[in-house]
Amino acid sequence: MARTSLSGFPEWLPEGRIIEQAVLDHLREIFELHGFSGIETRAVETLEQLESKGETSKEIYLLDRLQAVKDAQEGRRPSKERRMGLHFDLTVPFARYVIENANELDFPFKRYQIQKVWRGERPQDGRFREFTQADIDVVGNGELPFHYEVELPLVMAQALNSLPIPQVTVFVNNRKVVQGVCEAVGIEDVEAALRGLDKLDKIGADRVIAELGAAGISGEQADTLLAMAKIRSDDSNVIRRSIEALGVTGELLMEGLDELCALLDRAGERMPGAIVADLKIARGLDYYTGSVYESAVEGHEDLGSICSGGRYDSLAQDGKRTYPGVGLSIGVSRLVSRMISAPMVAASRKVPTAVLVAVTDEADRQRSDEIAAHLRSRGIATDVAPSAAKFGKQIKFADKRGIPFVWFPSDEGETDTVKDIRSGEQVEAHAHEWMPPEEDLRPRVEAVS
Repeated sequence: MARTSLSGFPEWLPEGRIIEQAVLDHLREIFELHGFSGIETRAVETLEQLESKGETSKEIYLLDRLQAVKDAQEGRRPSKERRMGLHFDLTVPFARYVIENANELDFPFKRYQIQKVWRGERPQDGRFREFTQADIDVVGNGELPFHYEVELPLVMAQALNSLPIPQVTVFVNNRKVVQGVCEAVGIEDVEAALRGLDKLDKIGADRVIAELGAAGISGEQADTLLAMAKIRSDDSNVIRRSIEALGVTGELLMEGLDELCALLDRAGERMPGAIVADLKIARGLDYYTGSVYESAVEGHEDLGSICSGGRYDSLAQDGKRTYPGVGLSIGVSRLVSRMISAPMVAASRKVPTAVLVAVTDEADRQRSDEIAAHLRSRGIATDVAPSAAKFGKQIKFADKRGIPFVWFPSDEGETDTVKDIRSGEQVEAHAHEWMPPEEDLRPRVEAVS
């Protein structure tokens, strides 16, 4: 079959997959340490459910049966099946999951979810059509305390800053601040203002001003918004003074400012410098109602935000009850892609295997297989040489893959030996007793100096 390349669908080589798996395992461990339970939702949602999020409908991959497509092309009666699409994030399916399982869930419900998602975007550096996301959310029944808006960005900051990558800063704003400023200067189309600010880093101030003007926002109003967007600090006192300097006030603005400063103060006590207020963050999606978050990797700001989210109060509701929540999502594939390409990290070997058992003769292969079985039963990842080539070739086979140890079966009555092919040290060993050093049991992912 001819090779078919599809852009935007990353497929890592084995070493890259080891790096990705290490990141996923690490995130899962951190999330569970903080009390989050793992769930998985279906890949498919109804089109109505997917479109409920607003402006993302153009990114949805529709799903249909081949026969239904053929029927439509040939003018036969259209199918009565509900139209479906692949989910483009994990928030919409999670909202549906909460509503459908509300009677069985314990609130506040803390969940993490690590799955593939699909978006019909133009592939580019760090942006894919199929990619893995890792989300954490806390959802309440009717109400959700503010302290979760402090807790979640700190969980993400811990998760990201304990990876072998440069410093990650989580930036925070509050939608009430942005909306409050808009109201104070008389901007009626608040959503247009939010969408414009959300593009500031991508398209620059001049183009944002032009977009705001097209939405009926005056130059003076835009100037105030852009002045607000320049405010950045991890000091709540600096944030308050900067807002006062704008010469605007209002009940909603003050409410949002109090929440933002409280978040900074509490986060600063627990993890100094990890959380920074950046008032240009707006998160253009209209369901956010409180704190909003983005992030940046030091020295890799061009990658954009690898972790984003916010507070939402009405995304999940069933007519009787509302389930407010706050959540953040890590673009795992975006991060792993840069970790590999920069490179930020390297795997200690290309395969999970810690030991290669040599084969002295094809007639004696069962002896090598038995040794491998003993080692595997004790949790040591082991492979057997593919052929009874000269030992030099078998050692090269291991070395090419980064396998640190080669096991040499003995003749009858003698003791086996195992060789660390990195140092050349060779020692006698028994398969039911010998253990490699702890650091060699599994591939390690380490920062590239």
